[in-house]
Amino acid sequence: MSSATGVAGWFRRRAGILPRPSVACQATTVPSDEGERDPDFPDYRFTLANERTFLAWMRTSLALLAGGIALRQVVPSFEVRHVRTTLAVAAVVLSLVLAVASYVRWNQIERAMRRGEPLPHPLAVPVLATVIAAVAGTVAVVLLVR
Repeated sequence: MSSATGVAGWFRRRAGILPRPSVACQATTVPSDEGERDPDFPDYRFTLANERTFLAWMRTSLALLAGGIALRQVVPSFEVRHVRTTLAVAAVVLSLVLAVASYVRWNQIERAMRRGEPLPHPLAVPVLATVIAAVAGTVAVVLLVR
């Protein structure tokens, strides 16, 4: 943090040591904030929020993919046969399903916003929660048997 910013900068400006920032440094409004945007398109902030949500789902998908690979390659075998492979395949398949579902969801929301329709209900959320709960339950049972 430079000396011109933060609390120290405020005290220096108050004491007259530093000049006040010019008007060009002040925050300004954007056209959509002032109602000058095209009414046929959604506010750009909603589109960007939709994109951030899509990217969050993609990060989750990549984490599941990495977890599935790590489970198969790094974790030692369980005493119960094929459990490690089954869990790894489940994580990788869930990663694939989530990647596809996140794109479909992003597209559905984008289309609904542009048409002014209500947003569709998410299907991926209950599916993701159910499968992760099943995988976690399986891991818990295997660890208890071990």
